[in-house]
Amino acid sequence: MNILVIEDEWPLQETIRESLEKENFHVETANTFDEAINKVSFFDYDCILLDIMLPKGSGLDILRHLRSIEKGNNVIIISAKDSLNDKLTGLDLGADDYLTKPFHLAELNARVKSLLRRRSFGRKNTLAFQNIHVDMDNFYAAVDAIPLALNRKEFDILVYFMLNKNRIVSKPSIAEKVWGDYMEDADDFDFIYSQIKNLRKKLRDGGAKVKIQPIYGMGYRLEAL
Repeated sequence: MNILVIEDEWPLQETIRESLEKENFHVETANTFDEAINKVSFFDYDCILLDIMLPKGSGLDILRHLRSIEKGNNVIIISAKDSLNDKLTGLDLGADDYLTKPFHLAELNARVKSLLRRRSFGRKNTLAFQNIHVDMDNFYAAVDAIPLALNRKEFDILVYFMLNKNRIVSKPSIAEKVWGDYMEDADDFDFIYSQIKNLRKKLRDGGAKVKIQPIYGMGYRLEAL
């Protein structure tokens, strides 16, 4: 699971990161508004911990940006601002929870896990994009109702692309999602390239009206033809 911690107070940021990593989460951090906007725009996270007061910007504007690009990130606001208006504004903009500083790390960890459980429980088990249909429960993918013969990794990569259609996904994020935690630390990602190459061919041969577009230096994006 990938978590992004957007927090400008370095000691608190490090404390949160270390605590979450002990729970076997993969944690990335952002210290400034601009860095946070860049990361949420180009990469995908299972949960975002968001401070409202940031250098050169507001966490509320990050929430507005997430909503504008239709990203269903799970956001927990962590802020010293504890007025009712601040909480209502954050929740109205799409945050899932609001935790006031100072807080106990055990409570933060519990809220993260609870949020991820709720999201997982409510997740759709079927996906559709252009003429591709996927049933995640039954390991079934088809183009125009004609089944695709995919191996498990190809299927998981296709699901991840469809969950993030029209968005750039990085090779490390694909590796972590499909191959497991901490794959982001791998020395190279040749194994991903070979799986995506095979998946591309099967989609093309099957007449899928999509393409997996490589984005130089960043990753891949699933697009409509």
